[in-house]
Amino acid sequence: MRRGLTRYGDEDFSLYLRKAFIKAMGYSEDALSRPVIGIANTFSAYNACHGNVPQIVEAVKRGVMLAGGMPMEFPTISLHESFSFPTSMYLRNLMAMDTEEMLRALPMDACVLIGGCDKTVPAQLMAAASADIPCIQVVTGPMLSGTHGSERIGACTDCRRFWGDYRAGRIDRDEIDAVEGRLVPSVGTCGVMGTASTMACMTEAMGMMMPGGATIPAVHADRLRHAEEAGARAMTMAAEGLRPSAIMTEAAFRNALRVLLAIGGSTNGIVHIAAIAGRLGLRLDMEAFDVMGRETPVLIDLKPNGQHYMDDLHRAGGMAALLRALRPLLETDCLTVTGRTLGEEIDAAPPSHAQEVVRPLSDPLYAGAGLAFLKGSLAGDGAIIKQSACSEHLLVHEGRAVVFDSLPDMAGRIDDPALDVAADDVLVLRNAGPKGAPGMPEAGYIPIPRKLAQEGVRDMVRISDCRMSGTAFGTIVLHATPEAAIGGPLALVQTGDRIRLDVPARRLDLLVSEDVIAARRKEWTPPDTGGERGYAALHMAHVTQADEGADLDFLTRRPFTGTIP
Repeated sequence: MRRGLTRYGDEDFSLYLRKAFIKAMGYSEDALSRPVIGIANTFSAYNACHGNVPQIVEAVKRGVMLAGGMPMEFPTISLHESFSFPTSMYLRNLMAMDTEEMLRALPMDACVLIGGCDKTVPAQLMAAASADIPCIQVVTGPMLSGTHGSERIGACTDCRRFWGDYRAGRIDRDEIDAVEGRLVPSVGTCGVMGTASTMACMTEAMGMMMPGGATIPAVHADRLRHAEEAGARAMTMAAEGLRPSAIMTEAAFRNALRVLLAIGGSTNGIVHIAAIAGRLGLRLDMEAFDVMGRETPVLIDLKPNGQHYMDDLHRAGGMAALLRALRPLLETDCLTVTGRTLGEEIDAAPPSHAQEVVRPLSDPLYAGAGLAFLKGSLAGDGAIIKQSACSEHLLVHEGRAVVFDSLPDMAGRIDDPALDVAADDVLVLRNAGPKGAPGMPEAGYIPIPRKLAQEGVRDMVRISDCRMSGTAFGTIVLHATPEAAIGGPLALVQTGDRIRLDVPARRLDLLVSEDVIAARRKEWTPPDTGGERGYAALHMAHVTQADEGADLDFLTRRPFTGTIP
């Protein structure tokens, strides 16, 4: 209760007043004399991914009290991907600021952070890195898979597949309505290896989560037992003074990146890990990450890369099964929130058993890098592609550019029967990056133009300066940096230009002469991106590019003192 006293000019008075007001909540002197464990409560009626948070909070409280502490829950911003305009990524940094300031302002000896939906876990880890008080991450867990007829389905890879079938006329309105009611059969995060599951797995690999927590389904009793364990462990961390800076080291980030590759994880994981690392003065080196990718195969047979769901991964042994298979490529001496090393936790995990979800290094699902870093005249400082989710015949492709200047432009023309587009063209979306959209939305999964979809076209090369959902799939180039809104290469492409993608060679090139590009640059003017007031003004003035995590520049630790991996 003495931590961070309100400044009245008299510390004894500040403590006296604080205790007087908190006693109005019915707390005893004994309760107030104990270590205080904060619990960041991100429940919201708008957030089905966090629908089980009230039960998790109660379980964490139970763990804290059984260990002799005083649990204190407090609310922060709650973000859900489908209930955040214009995109939850735009608000991630605001949630990180909210969480960081509460960690600093409220009296607590340690904190349990409860997140789940895509941007919440990165926001909380960014806050923990900056505030650097003992913190432990708990996630809400993945939803269960459901069924449609005889077919097993789940959000949100199947969401996109069914919607594509509906747009193409392969299923009718009645069926898409029926699917809508079955895609999300329980609370929890997407049941595939989307961004939420990716961040959960990376967090466990990084050591910021109790072992086993990444994959427990949201509705399982083990999810609550895990939360209770986290609450009890937070008490010990408070006594030990075990801070995030001792856990989130360069080696721990390398382990997290290795896991990102091995799970065939979301491309968003790159942006988020860059933002978390930036809070600790570390910059993500994408060329080094690409080298790491070439030696790290995809081992998880899970949608959108494979066939299974997150509840299958949990039954197969969860992260323990993966970490055991990946062990030769991990740095196992990294400290975790348990106080033990990653290697010790792998040794302590239950023994493996026969299963089909986690492959051995000798028999991977995908032998090449799941994620690849592209350079070239159209990539600028770099772009990425999830090649494990691409169509093989498009990994090397040359085609004519069909350019959309903005999200509204794409929405207005993509299904126009008069759109001049063919299956071998390259769709380009620009002005959709951190500043251009704003917020770098998940619009990189550009729809196949309706008239082509109706002809049976299921994939095309698509390029943008925005992101795509980790649940999405296709031959899609993302995060082109710098973005078009600040004059990046995408700003200078015109419909009819030739574009060449060569993923094995790690190249993305605009086949236009330098003289033509120079002439276009002289005529280019930046778009009006708004941001006149409030958080929008703050975002537009300070957001960084994707390669630095799209964080706010004044929240990163500058100058950078190291690189990862």
